[in-house]
Amino acid sequence: MEKENEPPVSDRKKFDYYAEIEEPLNEPMQLKIDKIKAAAASGKILYLSAFEKNASVSEIKAKYAGLAPGEKSDEIYKLAGRIMIFRVHGKATFCDLKDADDKIQLYLNIKNTGEDKYNEFLELDIGDWIGVEGSVFVTHKGELSINVSDYKLLSKSIRIMPEKWHGLKDVEIRYRQRYLDFIVNPEIKKVFMIRIKTIDAIRQFLNSRGFLEVETPMLQPIPGGATAKPFVTHHNALDIDMYLRIAPELYLKRLLVGGFERVYEINRNFRNEGISHKHNPEFTMVEFYQAFADYNDLMILTEELFKYTAMQATGTMDFKYRDNKISFSGKWEKISMLDAIEKYSGISFSFDMNILEMKNIAGKLGVEISENFGKGKIINEVFEKTVEPCLIQPTFIKDYPIEISPLARKHPENANLTERFELFVGGEEVANAFSELIDPKDQMARFSKQAESSDEEERITGKIDLDFIKALEYGMPPAAGEGIGIDRLVMILTDSRSIRDVILFPLMKPEKE
Repeated sequence: MEKENEPPVSDRKKFDYYAEIEEPLNEPMQLKIDKIKAAAASGKILYLSAFEKNASVSEIKAKYAGLAPGEKSDEIYKLAGRIMIFRVHGKATFCDLKDADDKIQLYLNIKNTGEDKYNEFLELDIGDWIGVEGSVFVTHKGELSINVSDYKLLSKSIRIMPEKWHGLKDVEIRYRQRYLDFIVNPEIKKVFMIRIKTIDAIRQFLNSRGFLEVETPMLQPIPGGATAKPFVTHHNALDIDMYLRIAPELYLKRLLVGGFERVYEINRNFRNEGISHKHNPEFTMVEFYQAFADYNDLMILTEELFKYTAMQATGTMDFKYRDNKISFSGKWEKISMLDAIEKYSGISFSFDMNILEMKNIAGKLGVEISENFGKGKIINEVFEKTVEPCLIQPTFIKDYPIEISPLARKHPENANLTERFELFVGGEEVANAFSELIDPKDQMARFSKQAESSDEEERITGKIDLDFIKALEYGMPPAAGEGIGIDRLVMILTDSRSIRDVILFPLMKPEKE
């Protein structure tokens, strides 16, 4: 039934898909769309359902690498890919076919394909997907090529590709249209191949050490495991607000209570915070927990994990990152936060100082301090300002103040500190670990302190997870846990300037319609 005040179906304007693509259409785009409309009207099939290929470009190049100019093979191959370049020479045409890994030159002439088929090929466009059949030969100029005897249009490209020689430089377009980035800038794909190998290597390493990969909830009734502002959503059936997880920590530790000794999760976390070259609201971490271990054990494990992963993903342990030469080889430095501040700033901080004295020192160093900061937070702010940028080579900073480590075990030699470390590479933190707090009474006290904090993020993530406290009351074994930022690790391994360079589809502000 038609709605009131709506024109009859017969009077409505017919929807024209091509007219909606872009307004106004530039001349090349208009010409291309007119050609596509004509082809469709003549009954040509522009989109096939499948194509059976029997080789890839890289396989062909590997098999015939020794073929000399003028030589050929009679074996017939079927390849599929995207047309990237056209070079028409009368009754013969050369073009480049690009598949998932590489590209190869195609050669077509009227004699092999027939006049009608050849002329139809000339109507194809750069960007079209085709399937070809032909034999391998090497031109007299030494170019490995396919002598095409038949072809099929597999999928028509409607839009015009960016100009070949200038590529795609606009980073906004590259991030927003990553598929176009891969087409025009094939070297970008190498970054993501290293990312894939990095994640695979982390799995291999942890599996070989007896860790079990598990999955924990992304929707959580209480945000916990880190201090961050969460994304809030609503579950309609249960009529409750829920949070996208900021960390899987509290659920992984429940598994240790249940009897698992070594667990890990490669997980997506979500934090409703700012965007920068090293922060994306959605990011990837690996988080793992080992029963009967402490943070010293994890420092050893972490060094071995990073070295193994680097070799598996890149074949080397030496990198250039942000104009710095970094090496994963050799023994990595371990130094306490307080000693690091003294080493790099010349200032000797101590919890024996009164808080006013600490604030005065921080002010002289140009460190902004909030009125509600305790001694631990002041020390951490001074560290971030004076030490972090200096930690280029892999360095373990250990023994963090308890004030900024609500889930870490107290240091046995100083009640103001915890058995916690962070790993820094290239001046940035890439891993965070600590000996776990397993005393439910101590954990409850720290949750309560967070919940009463004047800091909004601490209050939100300091909501008391009573079920986790209950789990601790059943007894959790001594353990150590760690989280490693996979995005930041890949940035180092690929010398990427921004975290968005190593995320396939980074969060972007929507384009205006």
